[in-house]
Amino acid sequence: GGMQVLSDGIREADVDNPRGYFEFERVKQLDKGDHDWLNEAEGKVVKVIAALLEHLPAGYSYRVVFVHRRMSEILASQRKMLMHRGESQERVGDEEMASLFQKHLKKVMSWLRAQENFRVLEVDFNRLVENPRPHLQEIVRFLGGSLDLEAMAQVVDVTLYRNRSSMTCQ
Repeated sequence: GGMQVLSDGIREADVDNPRGYFEFERVKQLDKGDHDWLNEAEGKVVKVIAALLEHLPAGYSYRVVFVHRRMSEILASQRKMLMHRGESQERVGDEEMASLFQKHLKKVMSWLRAQENFRVLEVDFNRLVENPRPHLQEIVRFLGGSLDLEAMAQVVDVTLYRNRSSMTCQ
């Protein structure tokens, strides 16, 4: 849409994410106090997982586009990724994992709502993929209105939506 992404290119495209990951590895060190890179991130898009949001320092204002996805799809995607990496899939059962993740999300969302320096837009991944324009328009408004909606819409690729479920979004 016109915003620059802060990404280091370390995690390359693979079978699980053929267009790449657009991640910045130093984000993973937020919980260890690595904040020196944040000046470089101002005005850019940065992927931060929910568990690390609380480690962002208070001296900045943040706009968070928080993407929700059906739990069954998240779990299926994680299983496939572990399988493709040859990592052990022995883990907590799906029901327990879903319960733990829901508790975590509730805690994170509660924390975010209490932060004065965070503005949050919640987006339903499944609905966005099914009908992108209304959700993209909402994102454009949330981020200041100057993004290229057409460019954003062209990036939505339904063929990459491979771990579908018919369950309602949680």
